[in-house]
Amino acid sequence: MSARPPARGPRRPLPLPLPLPLLLLLLLGTAPGPRPGSAFYLPGLAPVNFCTEDKKSDECKAEIELFVNRLDSVESVLPYEYTAFDFCQASEGKRPSENLGQVLFGERIEPSPYKFTFNKMETCKLVCTKTYHTEKAEDKQKLDFLKKSMLLNYQHHWIVDNMPVTWCYDVEDGQRFCNPGFPIGCYITDKGHAKDACVISSEFHERDTFYIFNHVDIKIYYHVVETGSMGARLVAAKLEPKSFKHTHIDKPDCSGPPMDISNKASGEIKIAYTYSISFEEEKNIRWASRWDYILESMPHTHIQWFSIMNSLVIVLFLSGMVAMIMLRTLHKDIARYNQMDSTEDAQEEFGWKLVHGDIFRPPRKGMLLSVFLGSGTQILIMTFVTLFFACLGFLSPANRGALMTCAVVLWVLLGTPAGYVAARFYKSFGGEKWKTNVLLTSFLCPGIVFADFFIMNLILWGEGSSAAIPFGTLVAILALWFCISVPLTFIGAYFGFKKNAIEHPVRTNQIPRQIPEQSFYTKPLPGIIMGGILPFGCIFIQLFFILNSIWSHQMYYMFGFLFLVFIILVITCSEATILLCYFHLCAEDYHWQWRSFLTSGFTAVYFLIYAIHYFFSKLQITGTASTILYFGYTMIMVLIFFLFTGTIGFFACFWFVTKIYSVVKVD
Repeated sequence: MSARPPARGPRRPLPLPLPLPLLLLLLLGTAPGPRPGSAFYLPGLAPVNFCTEDKKSDECKAEIELFVNRLDSVESVLPYEYTAFDFCQASEGKRPSENLGQVLFGERIEPSPYKFTFNKMETCKLVCTKTYHTEKAEDKQKLDFLKKSMLLNYQHHWIVDNMPVTWCYDVEDGQRFCNPGFPIGCYITDKGHAKDACVISSEFHERDTFYIFNHVDIKIYYHVVETGSMGARLVAAKLEPKSFKHTHIDKPDCSGPPMDISNKASGEIKIAYTYSISFEEEKNIRWASRWDYILESMPHTHIQWFSIMNSLVIVLFLSGMVAMIMLRTLHKDIARYNQMDSTEDAQEEFGWKLVHGDIFRPPRKGMLLSVFLGSGTQILIMTFVTLFFACLGFLSPANRGALMTCAVVLWVLLGTPAGYVAARFYKSFGGEKWKTNVLLTSFLCPGIVFADFFIMNLILWGEGSSAAIPFGTLVAILALWFCISVPLTFIGAYFGFKKNAIEHPVRTNQIPRQIPEQSFYTKPLPGIIMGGILPFGCIFIQLFFILNSIWSHQMYYMFGFLFLVFIILVITCSEATILLCYFHLCAEDYHWQWRSFLTSGFTAVYFLIYAIHYFFSKLQITGTASTILYFGYTMIMVLIFFLFTGTIGFFACFWFVTKIYSVVKVD
């Protein structure tokens, strides 16, 4: 799992005029790092200056280090760290420290044996040679693992100066795609069909044969700093993977046929790993915009800005219609009810005013609803703050793992609002068991997420994947939960229970009113199913890019747009729930609490259906473990989304009901 790039960079002219605040949001959302001329740099993201060996100093480095990240595949959910494969290993070198987000996403960055000196060309330099004897069980196992990873198209991810080393190639329509990874190798089937990267060369033609990319041509682009003798900054690193069966392994010359490993091969197999490096000055790219060329080149994600803006306009138009109908109809209702009170010939009440004596009757399973509301509030605030920081460019792809770290830390610190909201509503529902309420708020939803996460982790651990969370990190997560989140929830609940219960504008009758027979449309289930369609309609385009970033290893960076969709989702959830709530009240059905939560919460069910459709139509995932992992992680996302949308619906409906019954006169 990891977040990687969709979408062509929106730095080119947009195809339609946009209002200034929207344009600002979009631009903010696409900023993958500090802007040119910005006065500050984010921690760990300040530029590094490089210069030649003879000019190096404390402020100017000559050695360029290449780091290797874990290897992953679109055909498998299981990433593996570099050391799991039998590649050339670094003799020594300090491993960069990883933050919580990187560990949770399975990123494992390690030093590599590839070391360069700035502006010093190298041609066909030998890194190491690996020898395999197929009759030896250990060697055969290593070779089989290498073959299996080539069959599943596992990709290397290399990093130079915190920039991904990209492999750029032409795709359809004359587009150039820059992939932040490159394959280990490729396979020609026994029927002669070239799989994956084998299509790049006609030399790969032997049937039932693997071709390993054992040579890379690296080209590093740099931008000379104008302000005095500060050296140069790296603005791009590109490579081209190649395959050579070096005739003289001790003195390779990078010529000859490709390095093939036949499935029927036996005896000794030698693989020599080599590289060539060159440098080129690039005057047009500045350090601050060096990620642009990757983000601008992403294929099949040319977002049709028009279609997205279209859906936004439709949703906003719909929202306006809903709001207008509600305000006009309600205004007439309230005027009519209040007028009736002043006339003596009002024989009986009708419509939603009839249920004023039952509208605030505590719901069934009030404990569970209050716990869901507490957890939902926690998720709602966490999402808002995370997206807000992401919009400001703090959580860009250059700042690896920052998004996940930010979300987890915020979730832990937001225990207080969760406890407070749960306690406040539980008290207003007439609940007495405050200890049970606090414990459930602290442990029910987080416990379900952790249990699912733990089972997924056991599968990853069993498969030997790098995405398996180390035991130490699991203990750290539990410590954050038990030692910070739980006490904060208790503090929130203490203040929630200490306050007086929420005052309702109307009194509740002693005897519950009988609900008349409902028509098909005002029954709970059809309303709940209909309620989720509208909010899902707002998000499904963004959902495609988010799922791409998680499962197809693409960078997600369009946070400005996501923030906008988040705001629209909140508005649409609220309006859809209020509208349905009003219809049910007019039909004299006063059980609105659970229904309002489930109406907008049902959006999560559509999310699940979409995730299943995405799995079968867009992904090429194979293997039982990968399938279980996909659906296991999807269930976590669905639960979080259910609590998040359900809470929005409940709060909107609670506000609406309180408002309408406070303005109407009741005897």
